[in-house]
Amino acid sequence: MATLAPEKAGRPTDHESFLVHKRFRWLWIAVLLCIAAGVGYAYADVKPRPNGGSWYGYTLGTIALLLIVWLSLLGVRKRAMTEGRWSLKAWTSAHVYLGLSLVVIATLHTGFQLGWNIHTLAYALMMLVIASGLYGITVYAKLPEKLSNNRGEMSKRQMVESLAALDRQLDAAAQPLAREESDRVIAALEQDPFRAGVLARLTNSYPGCRTARALKDFARDHELDAHEQRVAGLLHKRAAQLAQIRRQMQLRALLDVWLYVHIPATVALLGALTAHVVSVFFYW
Repeated sequence: MATLAPEKAGRPTDHESFLVHKRFRWLWIAVLLCIAAGVGYAYADVKPRPNGGSWYGYTLGTIALLLIVWLSLLGVRKRAMTEGRWSLKAWTSAHVYLGLSLVVIATLHTGFQLGWNIHTLAYALMMLVIASGLYGITVYAKLPEKLSNNRGEMSKRQMVESLAALDRQLDAAAQPLAREESDRVIAALEQDPFRAGVLARLTNSYPGCRTARALKDFARDHELDAHEQRVAGLLHKRAAQLAQIRRQMQLRALLDVWLYVHIPATVALLGALTAHVVSVFFYW
């Protein structure tokens, strides 16, 4: 029987989360870094206390600056899929835990002295980046499973094709209806189900849905003939299919929306940091 090659035996499983990579290696490194920063703050020989303008503040500021620049390179790193010590999984794990350590390191760097200036702006942007990153971690841990459960056995293409098939049936079934009833169904079919604003997608709220409106109109009429009942049944199926698609759109939007904050805030942070460093050396 063939044996597993030594280099493969120690390779981490593909199913290991980046959060637990190498038994939380980067979490422990981040914790030790925070402890060292805290001990240094407590025992630094600076009167009345360490601050951003002291040698201790400059040390922590340099560490924080280097960390932020390195952490911002994750997007570049994603383009290179490699294994080993600096695999994408290891890099992402370091990105998360070292990013969180900045809350302690940068706060101690400020010496708890904040005001209305470029320095505090850089600090606030950093906290915004970290907060949006935490949101990203949370949704990526929970939403992919919900996406899969909502989709069931259907692919995105199959969901769209199923809706299109229902629309063809409804279009044919609406022709013999009375003018007013036919117009309701046609109005529902003419509404683009995928055209929705960001708020509608995030909240899964579509108050102007013409399919729902047509269903309500049919429900008011308690004396439906066999053909009208068939049309109402098709509208129910269309509403259910729309609900599945819109739920999928909502989950996808919740999964991606944090990037629209995280990435621009990171760019703004780098700009504010540049101004922060330049102003510090200019007035030093």
